Amino acid sequence: MPPRTLTMPLLMALLLSGCSDATPAPAPPPRKKTTTEIGEYLPEAGKELVNPKAPVTDPITGPLAVLKNAQLQIPQLAIEHALNLFQASEGRFPESHSEFMQRIITENQIRLPELAANLKYEYDVANHRLVIVRSTEPPASKP
Repeated sequence: MPPRTLTMPLLMALLLSGCSDATPAPAPPPRKKTTTEIGEYLPEAGKELVNPKAPVTDPITGPLAVLKNAQLQIPQLAIEHALNLFQASEGRFPESHSEFMQRIITENQIRLPELAANLKYEYDVANHRLVIVRSTEPPASKP
């Protein structure tokens, strides 16, 4: 048998044996940690309001700071939108922290990204807005 007639079937067998549909599926991206823990903001408590936005100064790391800022801003916009819809349908804003948690957070299934250990979300009932405050209590140690 001439070598050419053996070469083609052998080459085809090698090519076909290397093709399979058993490629592993890519791992799902890791989930970001989220929370629904929102306290009630009391101005008389003297807590410090903070703006957690990362400054965009470095052209190399700037896009990451913009991404982090957007990840904080999107859920806050969802809360603002839900508050506006609530006000339009009810003719008022939530009258208490518990009503805000039930009617805005729970019913709209809003989850906020976790903040740094010394920062907390709080709802300002008087001004109808979500604020971020610096916690005065030391962070709890994890076992």
